[in-house]
Amino acid sequence: MRTLILIAVGLILAIALLRLTPSPHRTRTASLFTLAWLGVSAWNLRTGLSHGYTLAEELPIHVALFGIPALAAWGLWWWARRG
Repeated sequence: MRTLILIAVGLILAIALLRLTPSPHRTRTASLFTLAWLGVSAWNLRTGLSHGYTLAEELPIHVALFGIPALAAWGLWWWARRG
């Protein structure tokens, strides 16, 4: 459940940031979001590892946890650039 909540928060943040950012600054916003979200994902990975989960158990979850919001941010950036 925690993973779904974090993915949803990441998607909401990505959408909000890219919609509220002026067009010339969206590339920087997408980049900064990706770096910040990588930090959030690393923090969550560290938390899981400290609670006894192995890296092999945590890694597939964190690929989705980081990848879905990051890909959404860059997808929105690409879509906004086209139109």
